[in-house]
Amino acid sequence: MENIQNRALKVFPAGTSNGEYGLTEERIVVIEKGVGCHLWDTRGKEFLDFSMAWGSCLVGHAQPEVVEAVASQAPNGSNFAYLNSHVLALAEEIQRISPAAERIRFCASGTEATMYCLRLARALTNRPKILKFEGAYHGANETGVTSLFPQQAPDYPRPELTSAGTPAVSDYLLVAPYNNLAEARRIIFENKTELAGVIVEPLQRCTPPKPGFLEGIRETCTEAGVLLIFDEVVTGFRLAYGGAQEYYGVIPDLIAYGKALGGGYPIGAFGGRVDIMEWTNEHRIGTDDYVWMASTLGGNPISTTAANAALTVFRQPGTYENLHRLGAYLRDGMSKVLALRQINGQIIGDGPLAQVIFSADPVFDYRSTKKGDSVKARALMLALFDRGIFLNPMSTKLYISIAHDEAVCDGMLDRFDDALEEIA
Repeated sequence: MENIQNRALKVFPAGTSNGEYGLTEERIVVIEKGVGCHLWDTRGKEFLDFSMAWGSCLVGHAQPEVVEAVASQAPNGSNFAYLNSHVLALAEEIQRISPAAERIRFCASGTEATMYCLRLARALTNRPKILKFEGAYHGANETGVTSLFPQQAPDYPRPELTSAGTPAVSDYLLVAPYNNLAEARRIIFENKTELAGVIVEPLQRCTPPKPGFLEGIRETCTEAGVLLIFDEVVTGFRLAYGGAQEYYGVIPDLIAYGKALGGGYPIGAFGGRVDIMEWTNEHRIGTDDYVWMASTLGGNPISTTAANAALTVFRQPGTYENLHRLGAYLRDGMSKVLALRQINGQIIGDGPLAQVIFSADPVFDYRSTKKGDSVKARALMLALFDRGIFLNPMSTKLYISIAHDEAVCDGMLDRFDDALEEIA
């Protein structure tokens, strides 16, 4: 029988169905099963999962409440492309906990959610440009993938194309350094007559905001008459039940959700003030104040029943205290390993997130992160993968889920130490 690597390489570029992993051919695996924070491939090899489906399985794989909810709904239909009881209940709960989401619409992914937020900002202000922060990922739309991994360090606010096939983005995207409020204010005010909105990951990748940064961006946007968009696809329901809005105490004009909201199932949602969201009202078709929005799979009863079950899990007492405790436990443990091995590096992150940076210099934005030794980071990720830690070797971002515990983190720390010895 032909080996599984050859089969995968014959149908997928680089042998992977979803992209980005960048594994060498001999490391290609096919995942057969996931339970909690454990995965097994078709050969029976077990992995400790620190990717958790790029953070979408915050509840853990095959979480019992989610499985039961989906199994109950499946015989009653998987999609109606219309209002159903599960999406209505989910929208009401998001509205209850999200001050920015006075009205909500559903789609099928975080990419779509951020895309609709950008479209609404342009429509409402009648301005073409968007400002993002260098190194931020806002989904696979053109804004999201531009200046994602810039190599040339262009002068701000000029963007750098990360992906081919996106030439037009240079005409309508401005880029600022994360955590530099003075520079962001300068760019916003100098371009306010053309600037529709500012989109930000409140916690950008694993880099926390400096005290006052988000508050300053909120104040600046208000002064300049520019809409503030929070991309909470990652931070939503992860830093707190109310997401980054609750955690940092800053309220945007528009907000995008995805990933953890779906309990492992595909989902996207976006919301905003009533006056903004009314632009998607279909009764306005044919007028100048209508923004087209529709999603075939948005709000489907399978994904939304999974989401309602996931939110039930998130609401259990101690959930977020435990996630933050485990995140700190893992980051502290990894920092101690680096120190004991006298390796020049640091562990950044917040909540249930961690990232390795092989640099002793302070990390506060994309360019300070890029000073880290990326070759060593790649070697570490591959060495961990070989030792049964499932992660994305193209990124050092690690996700912890509700299913993780100290014993699993200890297993990670042992392999982290062993992997560092190998790459040293």
